[in-house]
Amino acid sequence: STFEDTLLPFFLQLNSSKMLKFNLKVHLHRKIGLLPAVSFIIGSVVGSGIFIAPKGVLMNSGSVGLSLLVWALSGVLSLFGALCYAELGTTFTKSGGHYTYQLETLGPLPAFLQLWVEFFLIRPTVTSYLSLAFGRYMVEPFFAPCAAPTELIKLVSILGVTFVVAVNCWSVTLASRTQVILTLIKTLALVIIIIPGIIALAKGKTENFQNGFEVDLLTLDKLPLAFYNGLYSYGGWFYLNFVTEEVINPKRNIPLAIICSMVTVITLYVLINVAYYTVLTPAELLLSDAVALVSAGLASVIPVLVALSCLGALNGSIFGSPRVLFVGARDGLWPAIFSMIHIRRHTPLPALLLLYPLIVLMLISGEIYQLINFASFSRWLFVALVTLGLLIHRYRFPLHPRPFKVPLVLAVTFTVVCFFIVGLSLYSDPWNTGRSCALTLTGVPVYYLTVHRFRLPRSWRRIFSNKQLQILLEVIQQEARTY
Repeated sequence: STFEDTLLPFFLQLNSSKMLKFNLKVHLHRKIGLLPAVSFIIGSVVGSGIFIAPKGVLMNSGSVGLSLLVWALSGVLSLFGALCYAELGTTFTKSGGHYTYQLETLGPLPAFLQLWVEFFLIRPTVTSYLSLAFGRYMVEPFFAPCAAPTELIKLVSILGVTFVVAVNCWSVTLASRTQVILTLIKTLALVIIIIPGIIALAKGKTENFQNGFEVDLLTLDKLPLAFYNGLYSYGGWFYLNFVTEEVINPKRNIPLAIICSMVTVITLYVLINVAYYTVLTPAELLLSDAVALVSAGLASVIPVLVALSCLGALNGSIFGSPRVLFVGARDGLWPAIFSMIHIRRHTPLPALLLLYPLIVLMLISGEIYQLINFASFSRWLFVALVTLGLLIHRYRFPLHPRPFKVPLVLAVTFTVVCFFIVGLSLYSDPWNTGRSCALTLTGVPVYYLTVHRFRLPRSWRRIFSNKQLQILLEVIQQEARTY
């Protein structure tokens, strides 16, 4: 027999004896209460976007008034989507978010494509975007007013993402407590930026808001990109649904956490943009890639707070996304190694570690605004498919228990707007969105070759069931049903 065939049974037997001794089974435990859930959403949403995306929103909307309107409408639209996910999270009590809801409502092919783009496109792109923002805010203050070296920014970004991956590999509790602390810090950062702007506005500094709704620079092809930047800054409201099986009393805490956190975020975002425009002219804002550095008076404190804010969003992203791959592998739609859990730490260690190289590769090769447009097409396409699936499921199964039910008009509005923005983005930025669309479609033949019916040579199966890696990482399959 081979080395792994001999060692793996011994490894599993040893693990079983340890678990019996303590009367425990290896599975993901429910450790996320209401406060961590609210912190998880706010911490995932409020990241780098609100400090970097204002430039993109203004650049593509063309005026101060329209940009504020885009921020408000993006928040309301995100709230509609979050309420749809609150219904889905209480209807289907399994983790996995987008993937699970598409599997339950639309079938295995869309669900597999979600896993495909989540692993190869969305997660590496989103995480590298957040990491680059963290690196920029950490490095730029030391080189101001000169530009910071790009290589140094990327090095610090890699260190940041490595730290977050290590925390999430080590302990769910540690990752959850880290998220609460970082959420409090980033809320403090927003308040520090908002207060001087509101004080200046109260003193009559309103010249930047005069003629705020000029539409001379507005073009139809750029407007979807303005909403992309706004929606991207609100992105993250769905991360709690990725970890449903780890939320205490999810039928109560998921809707409550989503509503409380989204109302808070919308209020903070609108106020901080008003503060930006109070102290900065539109031309000054367009000249800065890191708006908070030049908008606040506490120049030595703000960069650190904003960098920690980005780190919090990064922690939320890395905490939630591997659970999508974990659930997909547990269902048989993704390689089995991703469904393994560490025998002592009870974390989805393989899913975390196997994502890490792709994140670093995307981080090294990417540019921050290209990354937003590149990831947004697939990300919002699948969000639209999820809410479309919600409408289809309601029609097909009207008597299915739904502890929380969103008004139908909100679900329809959100779905239509998402499909409209996704479709129009192909015209606005055909290169990046076209590449994103093409990469998504490459998952179709992979599905039929490996999932629908395995048509590859038998020797290739070892790639999808790596026993050596399982032994090295000390991971096994989940031993208890958690949904």
